Amino acid sequence: MDLSSFPPISATLDAAYALLMGLASLLQPITGDASAAIAIVLLTVMVRAILIPTGVAQARADQTRARVAPKLQMLQRRYKNDRERLQRETMKLYTDEGASPFAGCLPVLIQAPVVGIVYMLFLNVTIAGHPNDLLAEQLFGVSLGTSLAGAVGSGTLSWAAAAVFGAVILWIVVIAEITRRVLRPLPGPAVPPQARERVLGLVGLLQFGTAVAAVFVPLAAALYLLVTASWTLAQRLLLRRRFPHPW
Repeated sequence: MDLSSFPPISATLDAAYALLMGLASLLQPITGDASAAIAIVLLTVMVRAILIPTGVAQARADQTRARVAPKLQMLQRRYKNDRERLQRETMKLYTDEGASPFAGCLPVLIQAPVVGIVYMLFLNVTIAGHPNDLLAEQLFGVSLGTSLAGAVGSGTLSWAAAAVFGAVILWIVVIAEITRRVLRPLPGPAVPPQARERVLGLVGLLQFGTAVAAVFVPLAAALYLLVTASWTLAQRLLLRRRFPHPW
């Protein structure tokens, strides 16, 4: 079954299509052929601006979880042989401290449908029964509907496409490395050193997942990933100063 033909999804895609085409039309006199790409950048900025409250809530939750980490470690030692009691006491601790172990998932869950919509917009020849003119839009001569993996697989990768995708992916990798070095997560003061290093190493690798995804999605979605990664880094740096961890 084609998910894009499902009425709610089709209506959402059509609304997103109209928004992007409207922004591209407004930008056309200024940005020329790059108008659709700039429209995607603006869409990303709008989405991330809307998500600022969730980012603040996440930073506060991270600060709270860091503060309660010693208490959590004490519970784990006390009830290590009673998993059911440990689960109850852990949830009670989070409730008493006004924290949630799942707070960090909210921004990701909200953004996932947006990335999916951008992906589908540049994957379908038709949107809600009409031609998808976005597929004709380009950035530096590269179709916004082209993916790096697809171009390599079909043998149609041009020098222009290689340069554009290379620049996008390289910048995402740079952002991931800055994030890994500057915003290293702290598992907790009571975590054994060896376990802590394993956790930090795994999280460090996960930072580069966005770069891997950018290889397989259309250029339009890769641009969305690039801008949202840049915004996320800047926002986390600011919020880390505003809500520092106690250790």
